[in-house]
Amino acid sequence: MTGSEHVKYYASTILLPMLLMAGVTYGVGELILAWPTGEAGMSRALAADRTSLWNMLTDFGSSLSDTPYIVAATAAVAIICRLVYRRWRESVFLVAAVWSQSLIFLATTAPVGRHRPPVQHLDPAPPTSSFPSGHVSAAVAFYCGVALILTTRVRNRALQVAIWVLAVAAPLAVAFSRLYRGMHFLTDVVWGLLLGAGCVVMAARAVLYRRERQRQRQASERARPT
Repeated sequence: MTGSEHVKYYASTILLPMLLMAGVTYGVGELILAWPTGEAGMSRALAADRTSLWNMLTDFGSSLSDTPYIVAATAAVAIICRLVYRRWRESVFLVAAVWSQSLIFLATTAPVGRHRPPVQHLDPAPPTSSFPSGHVSAAVAFYCGVALILTTRVRNRALQVAIWVLAVAAPLAVAFSRLYRGMHFLTDVVWGLLLGAGCVVMAARAVLYRRERQRQRQASERARPT
């Protein structure tokens, strides 16, 4: 591929999907604000049943996706992948998955401007709105992105399942923790899950499986009758 072809490829496989996801995220946020969802009742119920044990457990669960941790962990895994696989594909994929959801979150959270649940917040509230949950989208992008990298190399089925169980459990733990600690409404964390998953799929198609898709396309072209 020439330089211009690379630019066109990544514009169509990463930039355009990101813009689309950002537009949809903003639209969904505006719809949620326009149509009251009644989610405050769930937040109040969770806050009313708080215990010291669950306060401690959810503090750990929320920290699984704190920004400093995700940034450091993404950088560390990207470096390890480069050293182990001796190529950039896996590293670029993970960085693209994690940072694309972050950029979409930053581009949409302030314009939507949703207030956080009307309960005591157990974590410091960052200067962003409640929708969408950046903690949750980052957790999906990082943990599921790492799982996708690992399971492309692991052939043992049981180990693949174990990796994905952990990769899915981590974002769900973050989602529940953010709900419990009064930092987000249910729709915030649900959209965070969807946004993170969308960024992982987008980055995988654009980077991780790019050569496989090219080979499949070339094979199908050769198989066509002339």
